[in-house]
Amino acid sequence: MITDATKARFAREVAKYPAEQKQSAVMACLSIVQQEQGWVSADSEAVIAEYLGMPQIAVHEVTTFYNMYNQQPTGKYKLNVCTNLPCQLRDGQKALHHLEKKLGISMGETTADGLFTLQQCECLGACADAPVMLVNDRTMCSFMDNEKLDQLVDGLRQAEGPAPGRVGESA
Repeated sequence: MITDATKARFAREVAKYPAEQKQSAVMACLSIVQQEQGWVSADSEAVIAEYLGMPQIAVHEVTTFYNMYNQQPTGKYKLNVCTNLPCQLRDGQKALHHLEKKLGISMGETTADGLFTLQQCECLGACADAPVMLVNDRTMCSFMDNEKLDQLVDGLRQAEGPAPGRVGESA
C-alpha cells in the first residue's frame, strides 16, 4: 500500500518543518498518496497519521475538508468544472451539462471505461477566463465552450489509443 519510496517522499516533506511541527506536512503527505494511488483511502490516512504522530481522525478531517482529495477511486481523467457564480454567469453550468451528455454520466460519476470522472468545483480563481475547469487537479483549461470541451475529451480518448474491439483495430 504505502511503499518505502512513498515514505521517503513523506520524509522530505516533514523535513521542511521543525520536528515538533511535523504534522504540518499532512497536506503534502495526502497529496503524495493521491498522486501515487489516485485517491486517499482510510488505510492511507491511517499510515499518514501514524507517520506524523497524529490521530487518524485529524488526517481524515483534512481529507474531507478539502475537495482536492479524492475519497474514492476516480477515472484516469478527473474533470472539475467550476460552477461558482462568475463561471455560471459565463456558461459554467452549460459546460458541465455538455460534458454530462458527451460522457453519458452525471456529475459525480465515472464513465464505465474508467477514463473520466466528472465533478463540479468551487472557484478556481480564473473568473476572467470563464468557464474554466481543472483536469486531474493540475491543468487549468479556460474559455471552455462546447467545441473546446469536445476537443479536450476527444483528445484525451485518442491519447489512450484504441480500446479492445474497436473498429479498425488490428488483432
